[in-house]
Order: sequence, then structure tokens, then C-alpha cells
Amino acid sequence: MTHVGITAPRPALCSGWNPTHICWSAVFAVLSEESTFRRAMAVTMSAATLPAVVEELLSEMEAAVRESARIPDEHLLSLKFVFGSSAIQALDLVDRQSITLISSPSGRRVYQVLGSSGKTYTCLASCHYCSCPAFAFSVLQKSDSLLCKHLLAVYLSQVMRTCQQLSVSDKQLTDILLMEKKQEA
Repeated sequence: MTHVGITAPRPALCSGWNPTHICWSAVFAVLSEESTFRRAMAVTMSAATLPAVVEELLSEMEAAVRESARIPDEHLLSLKFVFGSSAIQALDLVDRQSITLISSPSGRRVYQVLGSSGKTYTCLASCHYCSCPAFAFSVLQKSDSLLCKHLLAVYLSQVMRTCQQLSVSDKQLTDILLMEKKQEA
């Protein structure tokens, strides 16, 4: 892979990320070269705003998955650069099929993510929201991150088309949302 004249090694064991066969050691080997990649991405990103870069990355990842059912190494590096350790945690959530899209006849769509702690969080992809404490603190309060690992996992599961789906009535969806609200209080 080459970015701005910098070459990063490709893993020897496998190429890209494939949810049916993950070579985490190879993924970590690729991602360990992030310091070199950071310098290259800093040059690339200076002309673009971060949200546009993220949208472009997700779009490129979706096209790659349609073509080869894999996320290429360069996209994994970009993901790691933009989201840090949350990228690996989000990929793990996708791999464990922890994301469920709940939809109702009225067209409302809510994602539920079973977090690594065993707690379920509600994500609204349409407005980039997650009910987890990390989102409230790191994204909303401190502005340290664009997304939490749960919301990133939602976007990645959309890209990979691995999201479980559940259709419920409008009342059931309302009850699900109200139940979560009561649990938060």
C-alpha cells in the first residue's frame, strides 16, 4: 500500500478484514505501522474536514466490501488513524454480530448494540447518537472523539451488511425506547 510516497507492509497471514475469517495478528501488524501512516494521513487530511473524510472512508469501504467481501488494509489503517482503539473494538462488536437494526412499520429505525460489558446501548445512526456513557463524555462533553465504539460498529455493520434485523410494531419500538429511558434514570 502506498500513501504520499510512504509504503506500509502488508500482513503475511491474510489481507484485509473478513468477518468470516479474522487474522487479528495480521490486522494488528498492519495497524502497528500507524505512526508512518499518521504522517501520510495528516498531509492528506489537511485539505478535508474530518466528517467528510469519515464519510469518504465508509463509502470506499462499502464499495470494497461489495467487490471483494473484505475491508482492504489501507482502509483499516485509515479507520485506526481516525478512531484509534475504538476502531478495533468496533470491529470486534461487528465480528460478534452484536448489532441489531430494529425497524417499525412507520419507518422508524433504531440500532441496539450489545456492548462488550453485556449492556445493550441504543444508537440512532440518523443523528449520530449512542446512549452509552462514552458517547456522552468523549463525544458530547469533551469532543475528544467523533463516535463511540458502538456507533462506529453500527456504521461498520452497515458497510459489511452484517447487521441483524428485527421488525417490530410501532408500539413495541416505543416500549423498547421507553424501557431504556427508565433504565437510564
